[in-house]
Amino acid sequence: SDSGSDSEDSSLSDSELQEAFATGALKPGLNVVLEERPKRRNDTDGLKQCLAEFRQQLTWVERLDVTLGPVTDPVSQNASTSDAVDPENDFQREMSFYRQAQAAVLEALPRLHKLKVPTRRPDDYFAEMAKSDQQMQKIRQKLKSKQEAMERSEKAKQLRAMRKYGKKVQVEILQKRQKEKKNMLNAVKKYQKGLSDKLDFLDEEQTSSQGNKKGSASQRTKKGPNAKRRYKNQKFGFGGKKKGSKWNTKESFNDISSFQSKVAHNKGPGKGGRGGKGGKKALNKRPGKRARQKMKNRAR
Repeated sequence: SDSGSDSEDSSLSDSELQEAFATGALKPGLNVVLEERPKRRNDTDGLKQCLAEFRQQLTWVERLDVTLGPVTDPVSQNASTSDAVDPENDFQREMSFYRQAQAAVLEALPRLHKLKVPTRRPDDYFAEMAKSDQQMQKIRQKLKSKQEAMERSEKAKQLRAMRKYGKKVQVEILQKRQKEKKNMLNAVKKYQKGLSDKLDFLDEEQTSSQGNKKGSASQRTKKGPNAKRRYKNQKFGFGGKKKGSKWNTKESFNDISSFQSKVAHNKGPGKGGRGGKGGKKALNKRPGKRARQKMKNRAR
């Protein structure tokens, strides 16, 4: 009705509105002020008549109706009536409902036990749900999809964190490499200009590359050289100066532990003995052509 009146008012022209305002039919303001509140109607006789019409004469077990007032308040030791409850106070109103329901339970339970009606739900009780299986399936699917979305979001957060950490580590490694390269170039420039005669940066670069290929240097280092290196050191020496390494010293001259008389006097096998190749046959052997030519040159 209000929407209809609004549409009618809006459909009025300006001239009609001016005439209504001049006659006093149109009042200022949007809200209609009522002179007094409408009285509430409580038709007791009509309510009783309706109750008598649909009332059925059944036993109390079939009806289970209890009409009681609120239970006695244990604090004030008196039964609070409905007139004493303030309807605008939510706490008092809810407490009155609670105490009235409590009084109904205290009255109905003994009567049910007397009639041998079970009041507790058995362990294997099966009750049909208010919602259908299709509705519960939809709810289950929705909860499942929400859980999967949360898991995907959590995985995405973890991947983003891992990528962020990986980029951070990669940037640190690149910065470290650039710093090492810069330091090496500066050392090379100093060496080329003659400001430094150290080549330690080459050894560091070689050891770092070997460490990257074979693992950490602490795990690869061993105490002393290996067997192959020891054999080569024993056979070929340790490098360094070779000239004059076989010169006799005072200690080597006095040391005659390795002296062999047979070898020194050519009496050993193959050194001029009777059965050797360097005996009389070797002395009577004619010299070669080049040796004869040299002897002729010297005689001249």
